[in-house]
Amino acid sequence: MNDYTTQMDAARKGIITSQMAIVAQKEQMASEKLRALIAAGKVIIPANRSHTQLDPQGVGQGLRTKINVNLGISKDCCDIDLEMGKVRLALALKAEAIMDLSCYGKTREFRRKLVAMSPAMIGTVPIYDAVGFYDKNLKDITVDEMFDVVRRHCEDGVDFLTIHAGLNRSAAEKIKRRERITNIVSRGGSLMFTWMQLNDRENPFFEHYDRLLEICQAYDVSLSLGDGCRPGCLHDSTDASQVEELITLGELTKQAWEKNVQVMIEGPGHMALNEIAGNMMLEKRLCHGAPFYVLGPIVTDVAPGYDHITSAIGGAVAAASGADFLCYVTPAEHLRLPDLEDMKEGIIATRIAAHAADIAKGIPGARRWDDAMGEARAALDWEKMLALAMDPEKARRYRQSSQPEHEDSCTMCGKMCAVRNMNRVMAGKDIQLND
Repeated sequence: MNDYTTQMDAARKGIITSQMAIVAQKEQMASEKLRALIAAGKVIIPANRSHTQLDPQGVGQGLRTKINVNLGISKDCCDIDLEMGKVRLALALKAEAIMDLSCYGKTREFRRKLVAMSPAMIGTVPIYDAVGFYDKNLKDITVDEMFDVVRRHCEDGVDFLTIHAGLNRSAAEKIKRRERITNIVSRGGSLMFTWMQLNDRENPFFEHYDRLLEICQAYDVSLSLGDGCRPGCLHDSTDASQVEELITLGELTKQAWEKNVQVMIEGPGHMALNEIAGNMMLEKRLCHGAPFYVLGPIVTDVAPGYDHITSAIGGAVAAASGADFLCYVTPAEHLRLPDLEDMKEGIIATRIAAHAADIAKGIPGARRWDDAMGEARAALDWEKMLALAMDPEKARRYRQSSQPEHEDSCTMCGKMCAVRNMNRVMAGKDIQLND
C-alpha cells in the first residue's frame, strides 16, 4: 500500500515515486528538483493508478513541451476499429497524450480498449459521455448522473479529466450580456451553459467542486480545468469573459492543491499573434504557475483547410512563452472529423511547434537532434538525414520522387549544391559545373 494518495501528495511528503524517477530521467532533470516542482503544482504527472500500460510523462515548468491528439467515436462516425487505427497512428507518431472525446454509442468499450493498449496518458471530457451514455435530453441529466460518469471514467483508468468548472452562473450571465461574435465555442462549455440555462441552476462541478476533488484524489486523476469561455475567433480573444474565467480557474486550482489533486489549465483558442505571450504570462500569474494546455492558438480565422499551420504558428509562440502542453489541430479543423492523413499532418505540425519552442526555452537535449541533422547535411549523408527526419517516410518519398544525376546532391541544385562544392573546395579538389 502506498503511503500517499496522489503524485502531489507524495511529492509534498518528500517521496520520489517510480513515475517521478522515470520522468526525471526522460527530462534530464534531478529527481529532487522534479519532486519540488510537483509539490508546488508547477509540474504534473497524470497517472491513474489503474492505467497499467502508462509510460509516465511530466507536463510543466522546465520540461519538454508535450502534445495531445483528440479522437473518439461520434454519432456520425461510430466505427471503433477506425478510431483504434487513429490511436495506433498517434502512438506511432509519438504523441504523449490522447483525448477520447467519444460522445455516442459504446463509449466505455472504446475507452477501456484505449486505456488497455495505450502507453500515452489518456484524457476525457465526461460531460460529452454523459449525453451519450444516458441517452436522454441534456436538461434531464441529473447532478448525480454527471458525477457517476466522472467516477466511471476514473475507474476505467483515465489519467486526466477536462472539467469546465469555471463556467459558473456569474460567468454565464456575463456571456449573455457581452458582444461576442462566437459566444461559447467550447463543446463542453456550451453543454454546461445549456444545462445551467435549461435548469436555472449553478454548474454542478463548480457548486460541488469538493465532490469532484474527492473522486480525483481517490484515483490520482489530474484535473484539466477547461476554458469554457475560450475565444472562438480573433475578435473575442483576451476579452473580459476569458480573463474572468481564468481568475476563477486560479481559485479552483488552489482548492484542488489543498486536496493534493494535480491541475493543469486549458487556454485559447483563437488569438492574434501579438497577444499570445501576454496570455501565457497572465495564465501563469493568475493560476499560480500551474501547467498551461493550449489549443493552437489559431492565429488567423481565414485559413480553413490549413489550420494545422495556423495553430502550429501560434503553438510555437505559446510554448516558447510558457505553455507546457499543445493540443494538436488538423487541416480538418472547423470542417469535418479528421481522417488518418489529417491526423498525421496535425501531429507533425504540432510536434514541430513543440520542438521549436523547446529549443527556444533551452530544454536540455533539445538542440542535439538539430545538431545531428546539421552534421548529416554537411556530410551529405542522405540516409542519416532521412533517418533523423521528424517524418522519415515523407522525407524519403520526396527524395525518391526526383532522383539527381549525382547521388551526393538533389535535383534543386545538382552540381551547384553549395554543400557539395564547399566540401570539395575545402578538400582542395577541383570543381567542374558545366560537364
